[in-house]
Amino acid sequence: MTAHDAVSSHVSDAPQPLSELKLGTPSPLPELGAFGLEPEGSSKMVIDMGPSHPAMHGTVKIRVRLDGEKIERADVDVGYLHRGFEKSAENATWTMVFPYTDRLNYNSAFINNVGYAMAVEKLMGLKVPTRAEYLRVIASEISRMSDHCTCVGASAMELAAFTGMLYLIEGRDMLWDSAEELCGARLTVSYVRIGGVVGDQPDGFDVRLRKRLDDVMELCDDVENLMNRNRIFLDRMKGVGVVRKEDAVSWGWTGPCLRSTGIQYDVRSAHPYSIYDRLKFEVPVGTNGDNFDRYLVRMHEIRQSREIILQCLDQIKDTPPELEVDDPRVHLPNKEKVHTAIEELMNHFKIIIDGIQVPKGEAYAYVEGANGELGFYIVSDGGGKPWKIRCRPPCWPITSALQDMIEGGQLADVVPTFGSLNMIGGECDR
Repeated sequence: MTAHDAVSSHVSDAPQPLSELKLGTPSPLPELGAFGLEPEGSSKMVIDMGPSHPAMHGTVKIRVRLDGEKIERADVDVGYLHRGFEKSAENATWTMVFPYTDRLNYNSAFINNVGYAMAVEKLMGLKVPTRAEYLRVIASEISRMSDHCTCVGASAMELAAFTGMLYLIEGRDMLWDSAEELCGARLTVSYVRIGGVVGDQPDGFDVRLRKRLDDVMELCDDVENLMNRNRIFLDRMKGVGVVRKEDAVSWGWTGPCLRSTGIQYDVRSAHPYSIYDRLKFEVPVGTNGDNFDRYLVRMHEIRQSREIILQCLDQIKDTPPELEVDDPRVHLPNKEKVHTAIEELMNHFKIIIDGIQVPKGEAYAYVEGANGELGFYIVSDGGGKPWKIRCRPPCWPITSALQDMIEGGQLADVVPTFGSLNMIGGECDR
């Protein structure tokens, strides 16, 4: 009996015991990466790292074929997290998308907010008030610092440098204190709005943030004193996970990973957006493209982000107080007028219920995320919801190169190499 006959019989007649159903011989599942178990007696071994493994992020699994401790072949599977960002966003109003962007690279929620808002503002032709732009940059650099602290701290812990992790996570917590002061949240912030930001910096924010930045720098000094000359750390990082600049460009790398190979590409300086053209900062680069250079670039970028924030705190003092664009298409009317005037009540109702009406068209905006170039491509049909949203996550092309980076190396090198890429599952999920 064929599989089709058996199923038809099962549907049309009385139920049969499962043991009596003959659905034919199932075809064998294809081996992941076209390699499976080695024949008996072979000195080689195939093992799966992840997805339930401390060194694997989220749903990532790596199947490796080993000759002793050497990796002969690797197959990287990012898994199926099913975050569903794009389809979720297409079923929400333009403003309701912000909480979804928070959950892409959750350590850089401020940057995600800004990138998405810029795409919508580009399509609508909106000019954001200067003060709001400064607040966006301050928030973005706080995110960048906390993201790098998380990446370096977690990577250090995976190499048994537990003290370094504690120092950097303490620094991240200080930065999150400032994020909480700014918007009321520490991780998923939803601080940005189309045409501006939710609120201004509170009283005393400037002084407290400067103090926290100094404290974070002291912690970074301690981490570098602990790790930069540590023999074990150097042996695990230097010359490991090397990527040539030509290969990095071919893979589509951006961010600290690309800059570690010696290419000085940073969206903030190559294609300045917001008020970055008013700020002075360095773009650190490496020379070897190995794990150690990726670590050094991130540590140096933490210091550069501090310099950017300090310049913003100085310059924002002379800006007008407006935080949102004065455009009735996007700006919610004053609450008192909503309660007293029918026109304002109707405008408020339409924006909240129907959503901001974005003109027909398409736009792409990109920013320098903590992992690299983060882009949002949006398409509007003229309604209150996105017709299409596509996110260009920086860690997707970076993670795509992991197979080439670990083949030929040692099994133990997978841990620091993968950690140095800072793959974030919620952002990488397709």
